[in-house]
Parts: sequence; structure tokens; C-alpha cells
Amino acid sequence: MLERWSLILRRSAVREKKNTGHVFGRSLSATPAQWKKKMPDRPKPPPEKEFTEAFLHGSGPGGQKINKTSSAVQLIHATSGIVLKVQATRSRSQNRKIARQMLADRLDDLEKGDKSRSAVVGEVKKKKKSSAVKKSKRKYRKLDEAKASEEGAIGDGEVDGNDQGPETKP
Repeated sequence: MLERWSLILRRSAVREKKNTGHVFGRSLSATPAQWKKKMPDRPKPPPEKEFTEAFLHGSGPGGQKINKTSSAVQLIHATSGIVLKVQATRSRSQNRKIARQMLADRLDDLEKGDKSRSAVVGEVKKKKKSSAVKKSKRKYRKLDEAKASEEGAIGDGEVDGNDQGPETKP
């Protein structure tokens, strides 16, 4: 039944206090996967015949190893004219994999525009960031209001240091 409904199970620690001490137990709560918003699938890299691949000498940090070896990858997509040069790691095979994925992402952006995966992910990150900023502003506004109300309460009940009642002369 769990497979049928494709439930995501998550454990949460439950702390129960008994006469003899603390007992830790676990409870399971289920959230249907259909309630979660699904991100678009990652785009597949284009076929090999659509682009040309060249290996170049690297540059920048990494010393002599980078400068001497041809581990940087350059992909040129024939139909769109996109040129990518990737030198993320010192490994040629990892750079090839990264370059192909970057090319797939760029082509997806060109093809789908605002509905591409990178655009959707960017929007989600933007919403989370703005939500965090709003929460932070609310928090500090509330603290400022509490501080102002404390100062107001102290100011109302405070006796001025110069006013000590009637003066008596000896």
C-alpha cells in the first residue's frame, strides 16, 4: 500500500517522560508525494553529432599540471552556435560530463525560456530568499517595537532625579 500511494516516510524523534526517566521513541508520519511540487526533469545532453568537442590547455590556478595538460573541454553546438569552455576540475572526463550537462541546460533555456528547469529553480530560490528576508524584517521590527514599548513604560513611571520632594534647610 505504501508503494501504491508512494508515500514519503520521515522519522521524528518523540520524547516521552516517565517516572523513571526519559524514554526516546520514534513515530512515523506520512506525506503523500503528490502534494509536493515536482521540479522539471533535468534536460538530456544533445546527441554527439550535434556538437564538436575539443580539448584545450587549461589556465588559471592549479599550477603546472593545469597549464601542461589538455583537460579543458570546449563544446561548439553547430545549430545554435553556443560555445562552452569548461575547466571545472583537473580531470578531462569530469570536465566532459560537466560541459555536456551545461550545454543541455543552455539549450533547454533557449528552447523553453521561462519554463526551463534553471528558470524554475531560480524562481524557487528567489521566493525562498524573499521569504527569509521578510521573516527577518518582521523579527527585527517586532524587537524594535518591544524595545520602544519598554522605554515608554520606563519613561512613564520614572521619577526625575532633580525632583526629590521639598527641600529642608538646616
